[in-house]
Amino acid sequence: MTTLHQDNQITSSLHDFARTHGGPDAHGVPRWDFSTNANACGPAPMALEMVRQVDARRYPDPTFSALRRQLGQLHQVDPARIVIAASASEFIRRITLAIAMLKPGARVQVPDYAYGEYAAAAHALGLQPWRASELPVDSPPYLIWHTEPGSPAGDAAPAPDFDPTDSVLVVDRAYAPLRLDGEAPELSPHAWQLWSPNKALGLTGVRGAYAVAPERGAVTAELVDWLQQQLDRLAPSWPLGAHGVAMLSAWASDEAQSWVRASLHILRSWRRQQLEICHRRLGWTCQASVTPFYLARWGRWDESGQAADDPAHPARLLPELRAMGVKLRDCSSMGLPGWVRVSVQAPPSQQALSQLWRQVIGESSFVPTVRQSGFQSLSTY
Repeated sequence: MTTLHQDNQITSSLHDFARTHGGPDAHGVPRWDFSTNANACGPAPMALEMVRQVDARRYPDPTFSALRRQLGQLHQVDPARIVIAASASEFIRRITLAIAMLKPGARVQVPDYAYGEYAAAAHALGLQPWRASELPVDSPPYLIWHTEPGSPAGDAAPAPDFDPTDSVLVVDRAYAPLRLDGEAPELSPHAWQLWSPNKALGLTGVRGAYAVAPERGAVTAELVDWLQQQLDRLAPSWPLGAHGVAMLSAWASDEAQSWVRASLHILRSWRRQQLEICHRRLGWTCQASVTPFYLARWGRWDESGQAADDPAHPARLLPELRAMGVKLRDCSSMGLPGWVRVSVQAPPSQQALSQLWRQVIGESSFVPTVRQSGFQSLSTY
């Protein structure tokens, strides 16, 4: 479990930042997988076809010139601002390393509830990660991570204010293409943007991501240029293989963008049905989100040690569900013990979840520790 010193800096051990992920595991591919945030309407047919047609006998262009042009056109930016990465996790490590080289021991601000890779990268490279809500106001961070929409909560929030001459803001936009409600908060032109579209395309088995560097302002050009140069120097040769190039190239096409937008209508309908099942049939408390995933809980637990005293604790129920083919994402590693992240799936998978849940907990024996109506906010707890 993540612990805090008295000064509230996040501390770690190898156990704290163990690689915890959704999707396939040592037991294979879950038959009914609610643990990853891949687009349940996928895979996008045009992207899948491009990946299948790849000539894997040859290296891709090591400069990725054509791909940079395509992605630059998609975002309406100079292709020189596109930084190709092997994956979002690889870029997180690479830019954190660049910051560690520039400012050894610097503070890193991470979202209160988030993917553990931001803090894990900072720790591994000698930096000091702090949760956003606990960072001392008199000691600003040099690297700031923000997710929009957020994960695991699927919430929408503006990026924190920052001084672009003295801090680097990176906004992880992995789930921006899957936004189901509202408009994205306005983004500072001085922010870095990290994109990993394999989730939106339903092709998470193909690794590949990219970042869009900020505009070169009069007072920020030196820092932006230095970071881009360092990111290029720190990159391995061919961070992307031919299949990753094909996936990102497909993502940049009008056809793929139209397919993703069309899938949102289906995902909204499936989300409405699934929330009804989770709340009405299963008795779960669900948090509202703007994405095709959300947080849920069926009790109130704050520490994993409580599992020994409660047969309904996620630490005890999730392995039983997994053995039956259903996988949910335990959010303990994201700072939310007792919560699970649930991705929206097609109606047949929803029915399987409902039936197998009842089989695991016993129809007559389960009484939720927390019984509330409607959708809840984390601030409720």
